Amino acid sequence: MNNPPPIPPVPQTSKNSGLAIWSLILGILSLTLCTLFTGIPAVICGHIASGRIKRSGGLLAGQGLALAGIITGYISIGLSLLVVPLLMAIAVPNFVKAREAAQRNACINNLRRLEGAVQIFALEKKKRETDPVTFNDLTPYLKATLICPAGGTSMQDSYQVTDCQSQPTCISSGGGASHGHLLSK
Repeated sequence: MNNPPPIPPVPQTSKNSGLAIWSLILGILSLTLCTLFTGIPAVICGHIASGRIKRSGGLLAGQGLALAGIITGYISIGLSLLVVPLLMAIAVPNFVKAREAAQRNACINNLRRLEGAVQIFALEKKKRETDPVTFNDLTPYLKATLICPAGGTSMQDSYQVTDCQSQPTCISSGGGASHGHLLSK
């Protein structure tokens, strides 16, 4: 009788490995972010995906994706291990200098406030230039206790005020004349 024609076998199409796609995504992220946290997983996923693709017998595709993920991951790891420490070596000393400059400027501003308080005290109390001044005399003229940010613990440990004529000076262990905490004349 009539036999139906044989059904041709359906060609099996290979699909891309999801792990290979993730490897490439992580590799691209690692390059843009320059981080080890995505570079290392990109390399691991790429190697695993490459092994699975080779063992699949043609059912899985994406060898190029896996290879691209491995390459971008290794490049990112290399950049992270070379460039990031170099940038840190440049940035850390600059942060230290900026901190010292900020502390020096804050201390100089405190010295200006102290000098202003001394001048107002001398004018209001009709003091002569050689009359002594204490911090208790200046307290009503200061809104806050002034402490040197470079190492003072109190106003007396940070600054010295002698008389109505002399400028206040920074005497804290971290500041002082050796660190540039001086009022300019």
